[in-house]
Amino acid sequence: MLKELSIYENLGTPKYYFELLNLLNDKSQDDWTPLNIQKYFLNRLIDGRSIFDGCIPLVDFLGLVSINSDDAFILDTSFAEYLKSEKYMCDKFLERLFFTLSDDEIFYEIFSSKNMSYDIIYHSIQINNSAFSFKHSNFKQLLLDFDILQIHPTKEINKFIINSRYKKLFYKVILPEIKKRKIGIEELKKSLEQKQNYGEEAENFVLKFEKERLNSKEGIEWVAEYSIAEGYDIASFNEIESTINDRFIEVKSYDGTPYFFWSRNEMDVARIKKENYFLYLVNRKYIDKEDYVPMIIQNPHEEVLKNDLKWEKTVEKIKVQINK
Repeated sequence: MLKELSIYENLGTPKYYFELLNLLNDKSQDDWTPLNIQKYFLNRLIDGRSIFDGCIPLVDFLGLVSINSDDAFILDTSFAEYLKSEKYMCDKFLERLFFTLSDDEIFYEIFSSKNMSYDIIYHSIQINNSAFSFKHSNFKQLLLDFDILQIHPTKEINKFIINSRYKKLFYKVILPEIKKRKIGIEELKKSLEQKQNYGEEAENFVLKFEKERLNSKEGIEWVAEYSIAEGYDIASFNEIESTINDRFIEVKSYDGTPYFFWSRNEMDVARIKKENYFLYLVNRKYIDKEDYVPMIIQNPHEEVLKNDLKWEKTVEKIKVQINK
């Protein structure tokens, strides 16, 4: 769908669609053919735009309209009830948009884990501006116009944040597919054989553990749900009185003798965050037992990497690169 829509200059704004769909819903008006609609909006300036070339193709893709035998547009009757206000229409329009895009490959190239991250200051999911190529800038503008994407509050950061109002929609439609695609084919096969590498189960356990430890304090975030680049899985707090996230938790699960695999990125983040970085080692054997407490290691860059007496290190992989 996004491939077909990339040829158009403007995919429309909420004000345009609210007017268009209400026109089609007005039974007292004559039939609206593509030509009649084009004439109606000719030389109109709506939200600073005068070209609306991609709007009819988009509502067609979304199934909001059909064409009868007289070449006139017919509005989807199930959508008519959402035209009571522009705000209500926007919510339902975006819901239809995301469900329609749920199997679009380009959409998930844009909203991929490599482009997503989490801003712990603003408690917002964020996406790189560079995720949108020039040919899909019309789609980026559509998301900005519908306010699902917002300019990052810190101007120096070249990213957008997801409007918290649409967080539930994002979680329901986009996030499950991102989670499936963020694991490579080989890793996905392995994770299926090992209950998805036990990682999600352990992260859920630690998320619940932290909420209980902090008396259900708001602001504990499961960052690993949508980003693999942060170097930690959960952003939490050291104390109930903490006003900002100051405990960054990497969760590892094991069975038997405590062990874990640590990526270069995780080690680098641990080195930077020092006393604010924690490893939670979760024993899968006891994860369902009441009052089970995982092994918690603060500042593992010091406590693990530099402690050869307690921890044995083994190189599992080594990068080999040709000299230029």
